[in-house]
Amino acid sequence: MPQKNTPSRDQDAPDLPLQGLRVIEFGQFIAVPAAAQVLADLGADVIKVESPAGDAARQSGWASDAAGPMFSAYNRGKRSVVLDLRSEQDRVKARQLAVGADVVLQNARPGSMEKLGLGPDRLLTLAPRLVYGQVSGFGQQGPSSIRPGFDIAAQAESGMMSLNGEAGRDPVRVGFTVVDVLAGQTLATGVMAALIRRGVTGQGGVVDISLIDVAVAAIANAWAEYRLTQVMPSRKGNGQPTMAPAADVLNTKDGQVVLSAYTEDHFSKLCQIIGKPELATDPRFSTNKERVNHRGLLMQTLETALRDMSSEALCDLLAKGGVVAGAVRTLSQVEPGRSGVSKDLFVEVSYSGRQPISIPGLPMNLDGVRRTPGHLPALGEHTDEVLAALASSDPAP
Repeated sequence: MPQKNTPSRDQDAPDLPLQGLRVIEFGQFIAVPAAAQVLADLGADVIKVESPAGDAARQSGWASDAAGPMFSAYNRGKRSVVLDLRSEQDRVKARQLAVGADVVLQNARPGSMEKLGLGPDRLLTLAPRLVYGQVSGFGQQGPSSIRPGFDIAAQAESGMMSLNGEAGRDPVRVGFTVVDVLAGQTLATGVMAALIRRGVTGQGGVVDISLIDVAVAAIANAWAEYRLTQVMPSRKGNGQPTMAPAADVLNTKDGQVVLSAYTEDHFSKLCQIIGKPELATDPRFSTNKERVNHRGLLMQTLETALRDMSSEALCDLLAKGGVVAGAVRTLSQVEPGRSGVSKDLFVEVSYSGRQPISIPGLPMNLDGVRRTPGHLPALGEHTDEVLAALASSDPAP
């Protein structure tokens, strides 16, 4: 078995939950790199195997250096090894790395890793304790498996896009690669479940994730509504179709807030807080059904009452009254330690030749786990050290 040389860590840092585990990542773009990032943040030694051209995310929409936004978001603290999997010699090295690891992650097109001798069947035969995680667009089997798997296609075909946007206008994608991100989180969860099972049974296994399944499951509430009512959900823009005010956006003196106060108690509290208690007994607004029927008039009436209030002041008042509201902010207005954002959520991410950037780190607070700065590896930065350790290990499989 290869010796597990882990990257140096802060000597004062406590042992992390996954410290001592090795992950081999054959990942491109987001889903698998994001899953591997979670495992790295929890202490695993993640070796990112890249082609001589590197992960396509390095320069996706970016030309300034080899660590663009997509790469910067999901690859800190990893080690980069360059292997050309078109070469039999490098395929042997890749297999040797894989069978000596605890976890292998990949999001190559279905069938590609099998052709390279790096598929789950072969690797689990060689290393039965291995946990093998894979992500595809539309599953590993069947006619759709050959299709390129991208977030936007999963958003469209899952029904997700049909729910987003304004009534009477084109469907709208979620404003970031939500399915890729959710797939990464799902894969990380599955891998950790498989590792726990391995601790009990001694056996590894395969964690198989598809973007389409993740996207369909993400809108489970819409599915439940559809199954129960037999009414197809439709685009409504902001606001919930059967409740008001619920997820409605209102203009304030200096911006916008999103508001939910659809129960009778909460709506009454809202009316008291904004100085319009009579709205709670107005026949047009006195029940949720009537508020939904008169949503346009309700929103206009509320905005008139709020036009002299700032978003921050309104949110503070509503919070004290137990009414759900949030100021609509741009990224530049989101600050650590403000509005519940953890003070240490943002971590510095460095890359050779440029100033560090500050981006969100692991979004969980776990005893003994401290969010720390991370370095983005240059392409092949750790090839020599990893392959030197490999050469001194067991013969190649």
